Amino acid sequence: MRSRDDLIAAARRARKNAVAPYSKFQVGAALRAKSLRVYKGCNVENATYGLTICAERVAVFKALSEGERDFVTIAIVADTGKLTPPCGACRQILWEFCGDIEIYLANLAGKVEHHWLSDLFPKPFDAKFL
Repeated sequence: MRSRDDLIAAARRARKNAVAPYSKFQVGAALRAKSLRVYKGCNVENATYGLTICAERVAVFKALSEGERDFVTIAIVADTGKLTPPCGACRQILWEFCGDIEIYLANLAGKVEHHWLSDLFPKPFDAKFL
């Protein structure tokens, strides 16, 4: 799975597994490692909302738990007219564990945007401040 379209398709498939009984807002993510392996994630809601986890963090944590450490790009898919970027918590996790990776935002209608994480998260907090 090497192309942008393949990665977006993987995120689209992951979105179908979302557990979003409250918001009905389903998101899928597909994270490509330098090894070319792809880790998929979907959002999982909880009745308390605070324990909800986003698709991007699920994908990152799955990859880390499998021993992956180097990442290239992530695709994020939601069913919205205006493409949905990662939330602040996801931007922090992506920066800390993936660095300045490529991000593709897409929707079910086929609209796609390309970004670098540094464009979406211009002044990140990381270990250099500790």
